[in-house]
Amino acid sequence: MEKLQQLKEVLKTYQKVAIAYSGGCDSNFLYQVAAEVLGKENVLAVLCRGIMMSKEDIENARTMLAAGWFAEVPLDVLAIKQFRYNRKDRCYHCKKQVMSMVIETAHKFGIETVFDGKNADDEKVYRPGNQACLELGIISPLAKVKLTKAEIREYSKQLKIVTYDKPANACLASRFPYDTLLTKQKLALVEAAETLLHQRGVYHVRVRVHDKLARIEVELKDFNKVIDDALVKEIKKLGFDYVTLDLEGITSGSYDR
Repeated sequence: MEKLQQLKEVLKTYQKVAIAYSGGCDSNFLYQVAAEVLGKENVLAVLCRGIMMSKEDIENARTMLAAGWFAEVPLDVLAIKQFRYNRKDRCYHCKKQVMSMVIETAHKFGIETVFDGKNADDEKVYRPGNQACLELGIISPLAKVKLTKAEIREYSKQLKIVTYDKPANACLASRFPYDTLLTKQKLALVEAAETLLHQRGVYHVRVRVHDKLARIEVELKDFNKVIDDALVKEIKKLGFDYVTLDLEGITSGSYDR
């Protein structure tokens, strides 16, 4: 049995569910398939928004959920000490707070089952947030049927789900070295720098911050778009003294190496 059918069979065992929704490839794929199998009226998407997400990502998520059943929950991530000081286990504490709020929201609507978009690949890398989800009893249908990111993208393309080619994104805190004191201004700085790159057609990007130096990670094919005097000047105007291009390209978990 192909994995998409396996996923549908798993989903059929539930009546009403809530999904922790970010608008990314994985959570949107899970939401769309669950809505097809269970009916939109039985699938609640819960978007926890805060300054760890870009405004662009939040607006895109809202747009995709406009015709469905969803709830927004504001989260003050800077109130979480481990997040504010960007500890190595930041993701665990943040995810625990996020998922606790998703569970609370689900319960308000009489829903006991909460899904997340974790896939099979996520289980092979450093993801402190996975432990928080396990502790809270969050269910991961995509990982359960061993769907990889590449397979999710391929199935999404077949089903005409718009996020099939959306670049993987991550919390804006991941742009800073561990043990850096995070502020609203610092996170906004990263968002502004990455928005400048998006405007030039570079969507799979990370602007890593090392004090006054911006280290830009993009795919090798986009190097020429980044090596641009006007772009460098615009990024410097945001508050950087130096702008560099990482010749290794974009790397997930750059500060975990």
